[in-house]
Amino acid sequence: MTGERERLLLADGDFLDLDWGRRGADRLAILTHGLEGDSKNPCLQGMAAALRRDGWDVLAWNFRGCGGEPNRLLRSYHSGATEDLQAVISRALRDSTYQRVSLVGFSLGGNMVLKYLGDLGGDVDSRLDRAVAFSVPCDLASSSRHLESRANRLYMRHFLQSLREKIREKIQRFPGMVDDVGLAQMRTFREFDGAYTAPMHGFASAEDYWSRASCKPVLTRIAIPTLLVNARNDPFLPEECFPFDAAVTNPSFFFECPMSGGHTGFIAFNALGEYWSETRAVKFLREPLMSADQTPPTVNPS
Repeated sequence: MTGERERLLLADGDFLDLDWGRRGADRLAILTHGLEGDSKNPCLQGMAAALRRDGWDVLAWNFRGCGGEPNRLLRSYHSGATEDLQAVISRALRDSTYQRVSLVGFSLGGNMVLKYLGDLGGDVDSRLDRAVAFSVPCDLASSSRHLESRANRLYMRHFLQSLREKIREKIQRFPGMVDDVGLAQMRTFREFDGAYTAPMHGFASAEDYWSRASCKPVLTRIAIPTLLVNARNDPFLPEECFPFDAAVTNPSFFFECPMSGGHTGFIAFNALGEYWSETRAVKFLREPLMSADQTPPTVNPS
């Protein structure tokens, strides 16, 4: 559904790979993937297909180093790298006729989308009109601690295996700038983020990174209609990642908490074979604006 690739050169000398699905529509949805994912992730491709059926152009972009080729710099990507999302949005709006641009993010990509919108507040481009995010670790510190539990050991092992491979590749290309001391023994994000993510991206520590990159503190500043859906049975999300208070305080921010759906799962097919999350996103992006005293219903996709 997103087969036309473009390489976007960045001001710092690096690049992002963008995958387009164009049909000449006047509205565009920009899709942002999760940790160690890419634009070909089934979540993104399923969402892209549902949006295209509803008349949208789509753009699924890859974080630095996630498009199938290592990025050029020592730095990589992280949960709060909103400058890269801004570069993608700017490219999409440049020389285009899009009247509406909406954002859809999953997991880490959802945090990035919400952080971007919260940081901007009312200064968002007038063509950027809506956003949807699924399975978002709004509070990175609590989510990282939650993933250290025995029940999540398999997930942690999977993520760290992929992250280790990228660090080893950077060691080969940037000798003396990064090392693998303790890398093989790391078992938690606290260890990895403290040794690599934080220093490579200008943070003082893992805790400093989690604090400054989390979207939760800025959810009340989001100024365009935005929906967050986090499932109660998501194994990655502790209680701190269910921002009911922000949804009560901010009339532009809507939060739904279905009982099931796991982490970016939401498997409940309709007649078109769409996941519940795909149907929900399409509906939210095109439905009339709700009044300030309304809240969307909590829906259980199972």
